[in-house]
Amino acid sequence: MKELLIHLDHNRPKYIQIYHSIRSLIEEGELQEHTALPSIRQLAEQLGVSRNTTLTAYEQLLAEGYIRSEAKKGYYVEPVEELGTDTTPIGKGLPPAADLPSLIDFRIGSVDRESFPLHQWRKCANAILHRPGIYTYGHYQGEPELRQQIIAYLLQSRGIRATADRLIIGSGTQQLLLHLSILLKRNGCTSVAVEEPGYDGARTIFHMQGLQTEPIPVTSRGIDLLQLRKSVSNIAYVTPSHQFPIGAVLPVSERHQLLKWAEERQGYIIEDDYDSEFRYRHQPIPALASLQQDAPVIYLSTFSKAFLPSIRLSYMLLPPGLMEQYAQTFTFVEQSSSALHQQTMAYFMEQGYWDSHVRRMRAIYRRKMHVLVMALQEAFGEEIRIIGTHSGLYILVEIQHPVPEEELIRQALHHGVQVYPTNRYYSAPTAAQRPTVQLGFSNLTPEQILTGVRLLRQAWTQ
Repeated sequence: MKELLIHLDHNRPKYIQIYHSIRSLIEEGELQEHTALPSIRQLAEQLGVSRNTTLTAYEQLLAEGYIRSEAKKGYYVEPVEELGTDTTPIGKGLPPAADLPSLIDFRIGSVDRESFPLHQWRKCANAILHRPGIYTYGHYQGEPELRQQIIAYLLQSRGIRATADRLIIGSGTQQLLLHLSILLKRNGCTSVAVEEPGYDGARTIFHMQGLQTEPIPVTSRGIDLLQLRKSVSNIAYVTPSHQFPIGAVLPVSERHQLLKWAEERQGYIIEDDYDSEFRYRHQPIPALASLQQDAPVIYLSTFSKAFLPSIRLSYMLLPPGLMEQYAQTFTFVEQSSSALHQQTMAYFMEQGYWDSHVRRMRAIYRRKMHVLVMALQEAFGEEIRIIGTHSGLYILVEIQHPVPEEELIRQALHHGVQVYPTNRYYSAPTAAQRPTVQLGFSNLTPEQILTGVRLLRQAWTQ
């Protein structure tokens, strides 16, 4: 069999959906005994998921006796009459998994649903619905009301002095980077220096636009400026206030050196300030774009981390020269972000709800970070190293034993816990790199965090 028709719901763990779908097809007789199943690679490509996802689903089916694996041939459906109620461990030392525990998903990119200001947001949305402006197409740069509110917020929170005519609203950071890449190519840009490790979503957009990327190592202080000076690029994409994913903060002295590098190269710094609201030990550090007037900085930020990912609101502040080119190029390109959401957010900020929401979430996430770090330290001690505990909505856990990331993730899944790899953030992972997984905590309760760590302890001490 070359293809399986499985419809996936993106709001639920995909490996569980794949497992249940194939199991149902077998139990209902739609997949006859000895039928060959698609390979792990084929099924992953058909469903648009990772190979780890399909591998985990197949291994669970193997463990429960629904399918068998034949060396150098593939996977086949086992005869239904041979199926039993007992399960076989997936891996050495792992307990049976006939009934997987409720999934504790340490996913990044989600928010605390229980703390979302639904009443205030609904109140603002209802008020906006009576405005005639929402029944027409929005401004190509974004709604003027929201741009004005963001400019005021950037001055107050990030120290950036700018005008609203330089600000562009988009439906996400990647969409804004796509437009930016077009501008940079028209200015003769052929390569972009990127952090290593760094945000793979930016790297993907640059490659889609035919731009080369030069990986620049990251130290405990942020991007390695010595290595950056050796690069051929005159554009650098950085996350200086909370390096993604290791959490380093670029010191002020090195921020000035970075600006000097851009001036010498006659290029630009792309500053992605994706979650500056969430620092837990000190006040947020002033943005790179705030350090000098008309700095050669393209500033990016988003409402996805501090408010709601599905609202699809991000923004980009361009230097004057690039803004003129943007206007010439994109004046007739329709705005990609909902005008209704933009005007609602503008009113939400105007009413003071935004500032109070950020303060509240900072306190909530600080407590969750503390619970997670303390639980991990108590459970694992010196067996792990925890990275990035002072800011953000996730941490990295570096395992001090030579176990592949894929195996750590597989064992965690077997115990009902979803953790995430970090090798995707490297352009060229090295064998010497210690296995490291990423744990987000924003949408978990403290009780779920404690349960997840307990299950990880069971999974990783087998």
